[in-house]
Amino acid sequence: MMLDGIRNSAWIYRAGFIAVALALLFLRLLPLGSVAGDWPGPDLMLCLMLAWVTQRPDHLPAALIALVVLAEDMILMRPPGLWAALVVLATEFLRARSSLTRELGFAAEWMLIAGVMVALLVAYRLAFAVAFMTQPGFGFAFAQTIGSILMYPVIVWLLRVTFNLRKLSTGEIDAKGKRL
Repeated sequence: MMLDGIRNSAWIYRAGFIAVALALLFLRLLPLGSVAGDWPGPDLMLCLMLAWVTQRPDHLPAALIALVVLAEDMILMRPPGLWAALVVLATEFLRARSSLTRELGFAAEWMLIAGVMVALLVAYRLAFAVAFMTQPGFGFAFAQTIGSILMYPVIVWLLRVTFNLRKLSTGEIDAKGKRL
């Protein structure tokens, strides 16, 4: 009985998220398949955050998302804070619609996530254009976004298998009787 409370604790899920985020960042830093002209890989970190917020928005606070993405910005030498701010806005958009996505089928959820990813691509490139910063070619960024959209169902499946992370049912309550 006590073990169920510990296993279902949001802190365990947050620690799991940080561990997975660190592993993904480590893999991203490895010089794997870095031949010029290769297809860009999907943004697995973005897929992870969007899937996690869509499945269980109560387990992943905005401050944790901001810290993880800001650390990623610093390590990958991106403009600090820009991508973090956009990802936090996207996850808060999804968090505000968690009651709607609870009722959606997976295909509709996937289309919503695809729209959010495309909006992130456009907003990021627009911010670069407004600041007159050089940016990678549109085809490269678009291919990465398409790859991320296609990888989203895999990430959702992996979260369900490894973390038993699933959407809440309508009216579900936690162990303390609080409505989720």
